[in-house]
Amino acid sequence: MVVAVAFGADAATDAFFVAFKIPNFLRRLFAEGAFSQAFVPVMAEYKEQRGLVALKEFLDRTAGSLALVLIAVTALGMLGAPWVILAFAPGFARSGPQYELAVEMLRITFPYLFFISSTALASGILNTMGRFALPALTPVWLNLSLIAAALWLAPELPQPVTALAWGVFAAGVLQLLFQFPSLGRLGLLPRLRYGFHDPGVCKILKLMLPGLFGVSVTQINLLVDTLFASFLPAGSISWLYYSDRLVEFPLGVFGIALATVILPNLSKDWAGGRRELFSATLDVALRWVVMIGLPATVGLVILAKPILTTLFQYRSFTAHDAHMASLSLMAYGGGLLGFILVKILVPGFTSRQDTKTPVRFGVYAMLANIALNLSLIWHLAHAGLALSTSLAACLNAGLLLRRLYREKVYRPGSGWGAFLLRVFLANIVLGSWLYFGLVSQDWSAMLGRERWLWLGLGIGAGMAAYGGSLWLTGIRPRHLVTVVAKSA
Repeated sequence: MVVAVAFGADAATDAFFVAFKIPNFLRRLFAEGAFSQAFVPVMAEYKEQRGLVALKEFLDRTAGSLALVLIAVTALGMLGAPWVILAFAPGFARSGPQYELAVEMLRITFPYLFFISSTALASGILNTMGRFALPALTPVWLNLSLIAAALWLAPELPQPVTALAWGVFAAGVLQLLFQFPSLGRLGLLPRLRYGFHDPGVCKILKLMLPGLFGVSVTQINLLVDTLFASFLPAGSISWLYYSDRLVEFPLGVFGIALATVILPNLSKDWAGGRRELFSATLDVALRWVVMIGLPATVGLVILAKPILTTLFQYRSFTAHDAHMASLSLMAYGGGLLGFILVKILVPGFTSRQDTKTPVRFGVYAMLANIALNLSLIWHLAHAGLALSTSLAACLNAGLLLRRLYREKVYRPGSGWGAFLLRVFLANIVLGSWLYFGLVSQDWSAMLGRERWLWLGLGIGAGMAAYGGSLWLTGIRPRHLVTVVAKSA
């Protein structure tokens, strides 16, 4: 919201979002992607079978090896910034100032990769030890840093938007330092030691390298969208970014959080030979995805324009920007279930140390995304790029789920038919209320306070209607926990 109000959507914001997306994409590979998916199962194995001394030595060597790789990649990224921008946003070459601005900001933001990937290692340690709250709070520092940069640093700089790049840099440092006290209290603060010869480090690399693609295909597709969008009118990348932020809200608050919690449990269940509990954990996670992800999808698609108008349409962010961003939000929102399911289903493979299968399906999804981009961009512009990514995510999720079922790793629990019917009926009630009760209002003509009041009351009433419908159709909390209890 602060960034939209302060900077709007233009060529300068497009340049920043590209400069931020590149290290942020690499962050996703580590923070919620291949590194965590490979590291957590191996650490869980050490914790369960090797003892504290071996665990500490493994962590020291993993941290040292990771630091060496990150320093090298960061240095290459900063030196090669002009070529990196051309690779990810070739359309910028048509505008000299925008290209130069993107290069300048990429050199500022790229060190974020080192700090945030080191933070991912620390978070993986804490999660495996059953500490979830502090790693979940850590990303708040990024938000606070960007807000502070936009409000206080930007007015002091000759090119105000570069303040956001410095905010990203500061956020990386703060997030890493935020983890240290908890690691120290556990006695697991790593000491950097060379360790590429260590069996545990080698195992992580073996699991991680093929998984670099598989678990991050959604982010790769978003980068492909950015590449295509760099050829579209100025503001297109920003419209995609603002709508993606709103989809990331339920995905981050719920989807990634759920995936983060189940991965250590799945890894321990598989390592301990508890196959029925492994399947039951996946089953309950999928029920949660349907119960929360589906109404979030309905809300984002139906309320795209009211949400964007209420949150962003002030000062630099115009009514035209709100309309254009709403088109991509509806397209991204339609794929929310697919995005969340990929996050939930990939751990079903990586916890068993199978990283090749998600890679293969990820390749299929990426190829489908590129083909759809080439088809839809001509008629739907930036919204076509968003729709392509959503459809590719749904394809990826479908392939992953089918494979887990065919391998008999996952067996659906009883009562899925009735559960789906009840949730579907509740979503009809929710969608009807949101469409007829809120969309008909003239949101652009309202004052800011009126927008917030109407949207807050409307969404609150929608949540009450959805929850009440679930209750009336017979869904109770026990339906989301009983399966695990029985299997345990």
